Order: sequence, then structure tokens, then C-alpha cells
Amino acid sequence: MPLGTTAPSAPGQLLRHRLGNGLTVVLLPDPEVPAVAVAVAYDVGYRSEARPGFAHLFEHLMFQGSSTLPKLAHAERVQAAGGAFNAVTQRDHTCYYQVVPAEALELVLFLEADRMRGPRVTPETIANQVAVVAEEINQNFLGRPYGGFPAFTLPPVLFHEQANAHNGYGDTGTLSGVTPEECERFFADHYTPGSAVLAISGAFEPQHALDLAEKHFGALPARPCTPRRDSPERLPDAERTHTLTDPLAPAAAVAVGWRCPAPGTPEHLAALLVAALLGDPQHGRLRRTLVRDGHAAQAAVLPSLTGQAFDARDPEALVATAVCAPGSTPRQVADLIRHQLDLLAAPDGFDDAELARAVRRLRAAWYSETDPVAARARRAAAFEVLLGRAELVTELPRLLAAVDAGQVRAAAAALAACPPAVLTVEPAGGRP
Repeated sequence: MPLGTTAPSAPGQLLRHRLGNGLTVVLLPDPEVPAVAVAVAYDVGYRSEARPGFAHLFEHLMFQGSSTLPKLAHAERVQAAGGAFNAVTQRDHTCYYQVVPAEALELVLFLEADRMRGPRVTPETIANQVAVVAEEINQNFLGRPYGGFPAFTLPPVLFHEQANAHNGYGDTGTLSGVTPEECERFFADHYTPGSAVLAISGAFEPQHALDLAEKHFGALPARPCTPRRDSPERLPDAERTHTLTDPLAPAAAVAVGWRCPAPGTPEHLAALLVAALLGDPQHGRLRRTLVRDGHAAQAAVLPSLTGQAFDARDPEALVATAVCAPGSTPRQVADLIRHQLDLLAAPDGFDDAELARAVRRLRAAWYSETDPVAARARRAAAFEVLLGRAELVTELPRLLAAVDAGQVRAAAAALAACPPAVLTVEPAGGRP
């Protein structure tokens, strides 16, 4: 029998439900859009993998056939219905999502339930997808200037533990020798109904959607969930530095990373506003002091290593990056970045108008990001599987507005007091 159903929802309200096998269902009805989006998030990412790159490779294998459907059938049926699909592997979760016309909701629920029952993995599909991943690594990492900077090159400087420090893409060396048996164990350990969240957003009637979820997912047997693998580690007691050479980089670059508070906490929200004050592309401190003053060609501040503030469960990082202008050294630019963070921690480091502008821009960015129906489903699934708080999809703008100046100064002071990791990228031919 269904467990844990909340009160019936009105349009725009969130409904949470749990099936008897442990699968959590989150509904975000919106009759104003002509489509539905379905996202299934699993509580496993590359911080949980024993072999670098395996979680991402397995995401690819989930599209290569299931217990009842042949290879590529999932993609072909979604596209034939007029929909689109994709998936993403992050540090602490993996999410599969699609958006289709409203009448195709049951089709997508069937497809997702079918592969949750069991993927079809063979030596041939593994070899094929290792080659696909290798090409993806070449395009996104090895074959472009600053590839993997800072998402995959800064973590080994910022962290010690393998779970936090390793490259989630892996490479052909780490992925060679993957067997169907290894894939079966990974699926059994991590792809269980109880470790997953199904989120549906868009034009649907809530009770009908729950009935369909029960019909297609309710028959899946409950299986033991692998305990979550927490990955915190102690803060560094001294600055950590590293320099690498990039044969494709046209100029030197630098990344400064600080350990960030746990996602979803008040301290984390205040740190996001610190990032906005520093990194706003028009009014941010780094734009004014680095780019306009000629120290850097470009500068940015990321709320995490991947650029997404809420794609991890454990504490992650706030990262400032800059491409150095001719005549400026990475060390000089890094020191200027740290000086701006120190200024924000001072009693008169910023005024109310500057903070209000940062809040408005963060709120506007969130509304823009979650406006597409697929993004809402994906975000709700991720928030629920990572933090048990799908409501953050709608609550986040209000929570950001409630952060006061004292909290932002405290966040800046805490970040400034933590020794950072500084990664320098040097062009192979020397600086221009």
C-alpha cells in the first residue's frame, strides 16, 4: 500500500508520496504548460565509485537496453513521442530526465520503471560505451584549452580523500576491464527503488500520475539500499598549491578554491551570496578589480566545482577563476582574489544596496533556471535524493532573501580564514 502521502495538492503545490518498495514520488503539477517532465534521481554519483569514471559509464549503459527492451529503444520511443531526454552524473547523484507531450506521461513512466527493473549489459555494450566516453573526455577535457579546469583539476589540490579528489570522468585506462558482473553489482547496490526519487512536473492530474507511478513502479521489488557514503574530510591547515601545463592554453590561468559549508544550510546560502558579490559578471568585485583594472582577461566565481550550487550532498567548494592578462602573474591575481574576499568580511566591506542587488540576481537566475518544466523535475528529484527537501525548488528564492548582511560577512570571514587551494595553469610555450 502507498505510504507517506501528503495532502492533495493544488496547482503549483508539491506532493510527496512513497511507494511500498521505498521509491519516493514527488509531483509538481502545472496545468499552464503543455508538457510533462519525468526525472529519476539515484543516490549515487562519482564520489561513491571505486573505479574512476565508473558511475558516469554506468549512466551511459542505462540507455543500452533493459530487461524487456532492446538497445536504444528507450531513446527511440521518447523521440517518437515528440520528446527529448538526457542524463547527468554528479558527485553525489545520477539523474535521468525527459520532457514529452502530456499524453506521453505513461510511456515515460513505463520506460523508467523498465530500466529500474534491470539494464541489459553485455561486453559489447560496455566496449562501445567506453569508446563513447573516451570521445566525450577528448572533446570536453583533453581536446580544448583549459579542459577540466577547474572541475577535475582543482579537486586533487583541494582534497586528500580519493572520493573527493579523483576525476569523475576517469579515462580509458581506469575504464578498461569493466565486466558485466561489475555492472550488475553496481546496479544491485545503488539502483534500488529505495535509493531513488521519481519527480514529475507539468500538465497532469496528481491522482492519475500517482496511479500510473504505482502501476509501473509499484511492482518492482524492494531491495536493500547501500548505506550512503559520506565524504567529509578535515579542513586544510595550510594553503595548497599546484601548477600544471596546458599545451592548448593561450594564457596563464589561476583557480582559488575554498571549502564550502554543507549544501542547503544557512551558512551555505550566505556563502552563495559571497560568491555573487565577488563574481557577478557585471557588478562583481572581481570584474571591477581584476578585469577592468587590467589584471585579468576574464574572471568568474563558481558556487561549486561543477558550477551548480546544489548538485552535491557533502561540503564542496567555492571557486574563483581568472585568465591572467599579459604582465600579471597567477600569484598576483590569486592574491587580489583573496584580498577581495578579506574585504567582504570587514564590517564595512559592502553596503545594503550591493547585497540587495546580489540577492535579486541570484533569485532571478534561479527562476530562470527552473522555468523549463524539465529543469523543475530534475531539480526536485535532486533536492529530494540529496537533502530530502524537494520543496527547495520553490523555497530557495525566499531563503536567499532572508539571509542578512551579518550572515554574509560571517560566511566571507569563514572562507577567508580557511587556507585555500591554488591551482595555476601555465601555457606550454610560456606566458605571452
